[in-house]
Amino acid sequence: MKLLKAAVIFVVVPTLTPAFDPLSASLVAGSAVMAWHLFSSDSWLKCRFQECCEKNRTLNFTALKAQLDDRLFGQHLAKDVVLKAVLGFSNNPSPKKPLMLSLHGWAGTGKNFLSQILAEQVHPAGLRSKFVHLFLATLHFPHHDQVKLYKEQLQNWIRGNVSACPSSVFIFDEMDKMHPGVIDAIKPFLDYYEEVDGVSYRKAIFIFLSNAGGDLINKAALDFWTSGKRREDIQLKDLEPLLSVGVFNNKNSGLWHSSIIDRNLIDYFVPFLPLEQRHVKMCVRAEMTARGYAVDEEIVQAVADEMTYFPKEQKIYSDKGCKTVQAKLDIHEDLVMREMKARG
Repeated sequence: MKLLKAAVIFVVVPTLTPAFDPLSASLVAGSAVMAWHLFSSDSWLKCRFQECCEKNRTLNFTALKAQLDDRLFGQHLAKDVVLKAVLGFSNNPSPKKPLMLSLHGWAGTGKNFLSQILAEQVHPAGLRSKFVHLFLATLHFPHHDQVKLYKEQLQNWIRGNVSACPSSVFIFDEMDKMHPGVIDAIKPFLDYYEEVDGVSYRKAIFIFLSNAGGDLINKAALDFWTSGKRREDIQLKDLEPLLSVGVFNNKNSGLWHSSIIDRNLIDYFVPFLPLEQRHVKMCVRAEMTARGYAVDEEIVQAVADEMTYFPKEQKIYSDKGCKTVQAKLDIHEDLVMREMKARG
């Protein structure tokens, strides 16, 4: 019997490589791009649905000037100083320190107004922006015995927010009511350091608002008026030295003996002049226009006449600036509406 040899047959099954699918590849790539747009802080798509920090935003000098010209009255000096300061800071790709402005003058002269306009130019949402931070001395730092705690909290807050957005804006209102020593906590962030604990503060903006120094400004303005000079001839050099020394030595100021002044870290002390009746009338007209009303000069004059002025003899300057214009206009507006109803 013949032996049959077993034949071993090896069947080689080729490994199948899937054909390239352009559609699938496109979907994968599209998903990656979409994921980047949803989670990246630099995505234009994400920034269409929520506010993003514009790290390299250049301020629109023309728009800022137009806003100040249209909405801030009687403050030629403040407008000129701020425009020059902001232009220089914005055009510098690598500033050596943050921009630090200290605005001084009596209530109602436009300090808050100017700071809001400036904030809107940096971050369009203005005070509603998560990158613009407003501190009120009497609200956020009320207790004298907690100065140490406030300083720690303030440093942590600023460090965290500038880490999230280098162009953050910090506004400190009521500096004349802040406890001495609190504001010195931010001194390291204002100084000429490239970084502090790995964070650069050089593109941030800090603004102080204070009534301190208002008396000095008012006296200088009155002296100009008495000597027959135009208020528009008052220059920064006439007031800035008085302000820096006066505020530094004012025990009722949050900047009393402050290291921020001592180290010359405030770029500009910006004086806000007392407002004359003609400026009050401008405020009334602007408010009527903002409410959608035709300007009625009789009402404009009536509101201006109800304001109180100083000095008592000359009655040149409004002692509340334009601060109560809205409230007084409300009363006249109500009277006008009643007259219209009475006439049918």
